Amino acid sequence: MMKKEWNTVDVLRHVRHDWLNKLQLIKGNLDLNKIDRVKEIIGEIVIEAQHETKLSNLNLPNFTALLLLHNWETQSFKLEFEVIDDHKLGKLDDDELTAWIRTFFTLLNESIKSYYDNHLILTIEQQQKGLRFFFDFCGIIENKESLEPFLHNTSFGMDVKQFEMNEREFTLELMIPYK
Repeated sequence: MMKKEWNTVDVLRHVRHDWLNKLQLIKGNLDLNKIDRVKEIIGEIVIEAQHETKLSNLNLPNFTALLLLHNWETQSFKLEFEVIDDHKLGKLDDDELTAWIRTFFTLLNESIKSYYDNHLILTIEQQQKGLRFFFDFCGIIENKESLEPFLHNTSFGMDVKQFEMNEREFTLELMIPYK
């Protein structure tokens, strides 16, 4: 997968497009007098913005950019993320983490059914000794054989705490110790 270089105009264009879509969704529901749905949409927007803020506060700029830009690129899966805690407890190597996640996303893209409703939810939690990542994938995995060895491999000191996979889903929990 080729990494697209995003310039300021590209980023602003996508942000504007996303916001217009959200505003049109709110306006459409207001026109239909679906006030409860409008409140839900606004609540979802607030939660998404809070997670983006917490992600930015981790002080991992390359990793943050990769996650924030992911759904704007052509991918076989939609990424959602949440950050449980953004207190600065320790330091990670941003470049190593970003390279590992980029490789993981590339392998996942190549291993799942294209044009299917594939979702990856990533939960990030700061703990005393490191950053905990919990990946929860739901979709169709067509090539487990290329994905499994990579996910079992422990790079740059990461510790795989849990890993389960079948043709429809996988969960992976790993801990990356602070430097």
